[in-house]
Amino acid sequence: MVDLAAHNLRPTPTDGFPSPTSDLQIQTENILKARHPSIPSDSGTSGVLQRNSHLQFLLRNLIQGFPARYTSQDASQPWLIFWTLQGFSVLGVSLDERNKKRAVETLLGLQHPQGGFCGGPGQAPHLLPTYAAICAFAIAGGTGEDGGWEKIDREGMYNFFMSLKQPDGSFLVSYDAEVDVRGIYCLLAAATLLNIVTPELVAGTPEFLASCQTYEGGFGSASFPGWALNDDPTPGEPLIDPTSLRPSLGEAHGGYTFCAFASWVLLLPYINNYPTYRPSYPKPSINMKSLLRWLTLMQGTEIELGGFKGRTNKLVDGCYSWWVGGAVGIVEGLLASDGKQSSHVPKAEAEKNEPEEAWDDVDDSLYNRQALQEYILYAGQHPAGGLVDKPPKNADAYHTLYDLSGLSAAQHRVIPNESRKKELLACWTEEELSKDKIEPLRQELFAFALSWLEEEGTSKFTGSNRVNATHPLFNLTVTHSEAMMAHFYNRKVPSRYKASK
Repeated sequence: MVDLAAHNLRPTPTDGFPSPTSDLQIQTENILKARHPSIPSDSGTSGVLQRNSHLQFLLRNLIQGFPARYTSQDASQPWLIFWTLQGFSVLGVSLDERNKKRAVETLLGLQHPQGGFCGGPGQAPHLLPTYAAICAFAIAGGTGEDGGWEKIDREGMYNFFMSLKQPDGSFLVSYDAEVDVRGIYCLLAAATLLNIVTPELVAGTPEFLASCQTYEGGFGSASFPGWALNDDPTPGEPLIDPTSLRPSLGEAHGGYTFCAFASWVLLLPYINNYPTYRPSYPKPSINMKSLLRWLTLMQGTEIELGGFKGRTNKLVDGCYSWWVGGAVGIVEGLLASDGKQSSHVPKAEAEKNEPEEAWDDVDDSLYNRQALQEYILYAGQHPAGGLVDKPPKNADAYHTLYDLSGLSAAQHRVIPNESRKKELLACWTEEELSKDKIEPLRQELFAFALSWLEEEGTSKFTGSNRVNATHPLFNLTVTHSEAMMAHFYNRKVPSRYKASK
C-alpha cells in the first residue's frame, strides 16, 4: 500500500463554502492524484515522453490538415503552423524541404498588402498572427527564392506597427481593436528578429509595461488608458506623464505576465541606454522581487503534481509550464547575468523552514523543475498523441507546443553569457556605429538577444526524456533565432559554444 501521507498528497484546504470552482479543484486533484508517480496506474500513463505518438499527432495535422473542430481557429492559421513546426523543433525533428516550402508559401499568402500578417486569407492584419508567422518563417524559411525571408515586407510591417502605437506607449493589437500586452510582446519579438526596432517605435513602451504590473507581482493585460495624460506636454514629448501611477487593468495572469515581462527584457538594451533616448524622464522599473514571488507561487502542490496555474486560486494547466515556468527561467537568466545566486535563501535557513515531507529539490533553481517535468509526463500526455491542458481533456496543437516548451524550460537553463555577448558586439565596426545614431541600439539588441545560451552542467532530466532547448525570449531554438537575426542584421555570427557554469 502506498503511504500517501509520506508524499504530502493532501488536498487543498477549503473554507467550508463549496462553489463550482472549489468542486472542480477537488475533482482535478483526485484525477491528478491517481497519476502520481508513486501510485500504480492502469491509465496507460508513465514517466516516458511518448515521442513517436506526439510526432504522429503533429504529422497528421501538418500532412492531412487539422480536424473540423479547428474551424474555430480560422483566424489563427499562422499560429497553427507555428505550434506544429516548433513542436517538431523541440522534439528534435527537422522538416523536409517539401513541407518547408508549403509552409513558406502558405505564410506568404497571409501577408497583408499594408504590412503585417493576417490570421487567415482576406482578414485584417493583426499583431498576434504576425509574431506566429515570423517565428514559423524562422523555422521553415531562409534565404533564396523559396526561403521567403526576402519577401517579408519589413517596411510595411514597421508602418503597420507604428499605425497601432498609442500615446501612452502601448499598441492596439489590430486596427480599431484593444490594447493588450500579448500584442506588445508579439510586436517586439517580431521587430527584434527582423531588425526593425527604433527608439520611435518603443518610446513610452517600458513605462506602459511597468504600469501593467499588479499588486500581486504578476502582470495584467493592460492599464487604465488616459490615466496619466499630460495636459501640457513638452514639444516633441509624448502626451503621457510617465511619473504618474496608473492602475493595472485586471488580475495577474500567467500569459500576460510572460508577455509583459519578456517584452520588458527584450527592451533592456533600450532601457539601459535610457538617458540617450528619453533624457527628460526617469528610467522606468518593475518590481522583480514581487514578480518572482508571484511566479513561484503559481507552482501547484504535490497533489497537483507540480504543474503551474495561470492565476491565483485557479486550476493547474499544462500551457503555463511555459508561460509561468518559462518566465521564471528568464528571471534566473537575469539574476545569473547580474552575478547573483538563483537561490535567495541560504540553504540552512531554507532547510529549517521546509517541512520534512517537502519535495527534494537538489538544484538551486527557483522552482521545482523535476515536479514540473513529472506533471507534463504523467498528466500532460494524451494516449493517442499530443499533449493536453490536464486530464481528461483532449490534445490540441496549442497545448502540445507549450507543454513541450515548458518541459524544455524545466530541463535546460538558458541564460545570457557575457563572453558570447562581447563576441556578438564585436560584429560591428566603429565606423558602422558612428554612421547611424540608431546603429548602437541595433547592435545591443542583436548581441543581447543572441547571448542567451544553455549553461553547461545545469541540465536536469527526469528519465530519458530530453527535448531541445528553446530560447526563453522567442520560444524558438537558439539556432533558428540566430540564423534569422544574422540575416536581417546582415552579420556573420561567430561560432557558438556552450556557456560554462
